[in-house]
Amino acid sequence: MDVIAGRPEAAETLARALIDTALLPLLLFDGDLRILRASPAFCEAFGMTADAVAGCNLASLGAGEWNLPDLRRLLTEARGAVAASPGCEVDLVREGLAPRRLALNAGNVIPGDGPQARVLLTIHDVTDARRIETANITLLLEKDELLKEREILLLEMQHRIANSLQIIASILMLKARSVTSEESRQHLRDAHDRVLSVAAVQQHLQSRLGAVEVGDYLDKLCDSLGASMITQGRDLTLRVTADPATVSSQEAVSLGLIVTELVINALKHAYPNGRCGCIEVGYQAGAEGGWTLSVADDGVGRPAAGAPVRVGLGSSVIQALAQQLDAEVVLSDLDPGYRVAVTQAGTPAA
Repeated sequence: MDVIAGRPEAAETLARALIDTALLPLLLFDGDLRILRASPAFCEAFGMTADAVAGCNLASLGAGEWNLPDLRRLLTEARGAVAASPGCEVDLVREGLAPRRLALNAGNVIPGDGPQARVLLTIHDVTDARRIETANITLLLEKDELLKEREILLLEMQHRIANSLQIIASILMLKARSVTSEESRQHLRDAHDRVLSVAAVQQHLQSRLGAVEVGDYLDKLCDSLGASMITQGRDLTLRVTADPATVSSQEAVSLGLIVTELVINALKHAYPNGRCGCIEVGYQAGAEGGWTLSVADDGVGRPAAGAPVRVGLGSSVIQALAQQLDAEVVLSDLDPGYRVAVTQAGTPAA
């Protein structure tokens, strides 16, 4: 390369040979920025002949559409530059034809400011590539707008569902107060508790799309349950301990319903006659993706042996939810109190 750089004739001969065999549109300019040679690819791409191009400057090339300020600047800078000049993109507008977007790069073959200088211009037609990029950007913007609209509609729907559940719960409670049958009253209260359970879970999933952080979700859910279920002046606390973990929103619904059922059940039955105590909600992440969700109280525990036990709707709900999660329900007596754990074993690694 140093040998060629020191021999202008050899450098120009090489440049002309490259132009004649190049598959890209190329133009060779002299120091006065007049065209010395055009590649066959240039003539074919822009509908010109080599003879018509030779000797033209930018103003006289074609119908003057090449007389572009950015192109003149690029060639002028490249003419005397030591290093390669940064390229540019221009729009070539010709009468009766669609505009073309061209990426231009220029470098000197023989540097200098006099007529003996030689500058090689490389032209890439990037019209289709830029059109595709623009279309992709437009599609991405439209997708973002659609996702925002979807999120707004989803939040609105969740808000309406939560309100509807609250109304249904209020109607059930009013009905429970008006019936005379104790059995009917208990069934209506159970239904009321189930609706409140779903409403509490729904409320705390309104702002969560996709993955849900378990600890934060259970904290807010239990805060809400404590505020609504523990009457003022009653010395009961509700505490959450959770390992760092995330679950899908669908799994979060099931976990939230289980916790709500178990907490409501403990508040109703574990602390009769105004007893004080603490209910602990735990989530432990196990090996191989497994986990254990537990609710434990320090209340009166299960009824003594031989005492009548009523299997409520809540037990059936918890068993059904555990089955959906491929989990097992484990009941344990504490001293004092009672613990219900829902455990998913996880999937062993292959």
